[in-house]
Amino acid sequence: MRGLSMKRLSGLLVALGLALAAPAPAGAQARRPVPAPPPTPPASAQGAPAAGLDTYSYRSEGRRDPFVGLVNRGVEPQPGQPRPTGIASLSAGEISLRGIVQTRGRFLAIVQGPDGKRPYIVHVNERFADGVVKAITADSLLILQEVNDPLSLTKQREIRKTLRAVEEVK
Repeated sequence: MRGLSMKRLSGLLVALGLALAAPAPAGAQARRPVPAPPPTPPASAQGAPAAGLDTYSYRSEGRRDPFVGLVNRGVEPQPGQPRPTGIASLSAGEISLRGIVQTRGRFLAIVQGPDGKRPYIVHVNERFADGVVKAITADSLLILQEVNDPLSLTKQREIRKTLRAVEEVK
């Protein structure tokens, strides 16, 4: 090695690099061992995961599901569906209580829609767009509203519309 000049040493290194980069002859490729594919775990006949593999399940624990859309979750009418007319077209949040009438031992409520033009007379068990009248007392209207929110734990809630504003006593 002492007799090698730098020029000759660099020539040998270049030749060695070209030999390593060149493709191997066809006979040399046939002699290389082919790696075996990794073993697959046996699956049961029902298609369940093999023993030792855990299945994933989402536990919300009060959090919202990240895959449920945040738009159009409420009671908005779907496009192409005609909206009913009369009291059935109003939601519980849109109406305001204007009066209560007692006739033949039962109460009737007079409610008004958001336009403020036409009053409606409401009986017990009459349906709104999102609920039903549960009770009418001398000074209030109780509506059982259906909650149409997939993220809500409760499916119904009570809404009380009072005839007069509640006064605070000090």
